[in-house]
Amino acid sequence: MRGRHLDAYSAYKRVASKDHINAFDREESSGLVNAKGIGNPSWRRSLPHMLVATLSSFLFGYHLGVVNETLDSISMDLGFSGNPLAKGLVVSTCLGAAFFGSIFSGWILDGVGHRRAFQLCALPMIIGASMSATTKSLWGMLLGRIFVGTGMGIGPPVAAIYVSEISPAFVRGTFGSFTQIATCLGLMGSLFIGLPAKDIVGWWRVCFWVSTVPAAVLAVCMEFCAESPQWLFKRGRGTEAEAEFEKLLGAAHVKFAIAELSKSDRGDELEAVKFSELFYGRHFKMVFIGSTIFALQQLSGINAVFYFSSTVFKSFGVPSDLANICVGIANLSGSVVAMILMDKLGRKVLLLGSFSGMAVAMGLQVIGASSYASGSGALSLSVGGMLLFVLMFSLGAGPVPSLLLSEILPGRIRAKAMSVCMAVHWRNVVETKGKSLQEIEIALIPPQ
Repeated sequence: MRGRHLDAYSAYKRVASKDHINAFDREESSGLVNAKGIGNPSWRRSLPHMLVATLSSFLFGYHLGVVNETLDSISMDLGFSGNPLAKGLVVSTCLGAAFFGSIFSGWILDGVGHRRAFQLCALPMIIGASMSATTKSLWGMLLGRIFVGTGMGIGPPVAAIYVSEISPAFVRGTFGSFTQIATCLGLMGSLFIGLPAKDIVGWWRVCFWVSTVPAAVLAVCMEFCAESPQWLFKRGRGTEAEAEFEKLLGAAHVKFAIAELSKSDRGDELEAVKFSELFYGRHFKMVFIGSTIFALQQLSGINAVFYFSSTVFKSFGVPSDLANICVGIANLSGSVVAMILMDKLGRKVLLLGSFSGMAVAMGLQVIGASSYASGSGALSLSVGGMLLFVLMFSLGAGPVPSLLLSEILPGRIRAKAMSVCMAVHWRNVVETKGKSLQEIEIALIPPQ
């Protein structure tokens, strides 16, 4: 049951960071059985709440990819065709806004709770997508992308923490992987919906309108979802926390869950977490580890693949439609495998295997671009290496960091620390994707 997982948080105050992580691993591997031997709670109770939460991840993926197929059509309709700076701004403005949204997500989450935070994530996405769909100018598009980006920044840390806190421990890795799968489905959905954009004038506006539907569903359905019992308990609303535990775990597990939650919070400081506390003392190592993992995730180069995959494959004579389908299938396949293996192999094994596989894939691409390969050999190594890169990323480097951080961060600082770590993630995304399309095309011209 979730109580034993929560007990690991209390150990954080008494031991060093490394010992805290090891203590969590021991708790995780022991399963979810309470003191009375009742056994594991049913995962079916928390499944609907998790699925609603993953709509934010679907929107995250959708807006990451919505301009991939439509950017040329957008630039022609809004009058900035042939302007690589303007095209780069359409991409990077959204991501820059996500950086600021991520920074404030922790304070929003601690202040209004998970359900309202999800709704505050959906609202700017609805407004921004509507503005982008109806704009007649570049500035209107950029303003709409800023609204969308703000929602994109709030969503990922809130989703990671919410899914972690409502999921039984024995399926937490599996449930956490659903956020990555939803992101993959969002990316693939945006690519498929954007296919007619080259042939149908104004179709790109439909692509933006479509995104308002899942955002509205998220905002409405969150009214009927459970609030995090841990957040309620920290706010002194114990009776409501018991009711949410019963909704998520079943009546037989409520008393034990509350008892363990009380034990984990015993001795915690009651005052609010100061921003400076995340950068010194006992909290610094945890925040540094989380920020480093997210930085490595983004510096791997995965963003260039997702945003400019069409350009890469075109340079080798592969149709962009086929390229996007292949990238989407590789991403989704790896995420499904990660979901199956997450609770069997553990987070560390998947993370190390993922980064190792990405290094091998990058080596294949380097060989394909060198003078040692030519013709069909260069094509196979470059395209195959890129698809292998995406597959290995989705096996661990994609889904593990947010799930791992939501599990090992102590409850008192979890929301704010996660927002800082995710802000590092977005900063690296902006740096990678802020390059103009022209720069990417020149850098990826295949050898003759």
